[in-house]
Amino acid sequence: MDIGNSNTTMGLFGDRNLLGHWRISTNLEQTADELGFLVTGLIKNAKMDNVRVDGISISSVVPSVMYAVEEMAQTYLGQSPLVVGPGIRTGLVIKYDNPKEAGSDRIANAVAAIESYGAPVIIVDFGTATTFTVVDEHRQYLGGVIAPGVKISAEALFRRASKLPHIDLVRPASVIGRNTVSSMQSGLVYGFAGQVDGIVRRIIAEVGSPYRVVATGGLARVVSPHSETIVDVDPFLTLKGLQLIWERNRGRHEYNKM
Repeated sequence: MDIGNSNTTMGLFGDRNLLGHWRISTNLEQTADELGFLVTGLIKNAKMDNVRVDGISISSVVPSVMYAVEEMAQTYLGQSPLVVGPGIRTGLVIKYDNPKEAGSDRIANAVAAIESYGAPVIIVDFGTATTFTVVDEHRQYLGGVIAPGVKISAEALFRRASKLPHIDLVRPASVIGRNTVSSMQSGLVYGFAGQVDGIVRRIIAEVGSPYRVVATGGLARVVSPHSETIVDVDPFLTLKGLQLIWERNRGRHEYNKM
């Protein structure tokens, strides 16, 4: 489970094979029972209700929901979850000034990107915020960039400019918009593609060597085709990283105490 500010993404793995995946809204008011009913219902609806859950791995940037999530995991899935944070084995060397500040979703992204694409690597995650995570050839998590996300920027336009309509975030027919909607779509899609390329090029200039660029997140497939620096798009990168982290901590004493 990857719990973000806007959405929670869940994946069910058999070994390293992703058998099913779901995206739900992150609800700060949801109880453990409500969440348990929803999660088990999604698994049942996918005709996988006969699957035995051996473990649960969680990244979260929303601390206030964790009590309900952990209670749900124990009550409805029969497992105490592994929550990615300090003391968890990841295979990374965290070079943040304060390693505890490194986002658990970004750590999961880095673990999966190294496994699938090698290092050095830059991961661009199009979520509520657009984050850039930089991992060098020694698997050192160097840090990165956090910028407002595509949806945050779109919502700011809607709120601040009363005449601008809500729009679908899709690529317009041309960069030059011929109406208000296509002009806004162009600004968001091509604007964020340009932002990605500008930041990636500055990162590469700063580190002094080329890095592979991998994109993930809900809007990665919308923006990535218009970027000149993104090489790979992997929409399930975070979930894959959580599965790998669970593997690396399976059976450890610290995990068993959770």
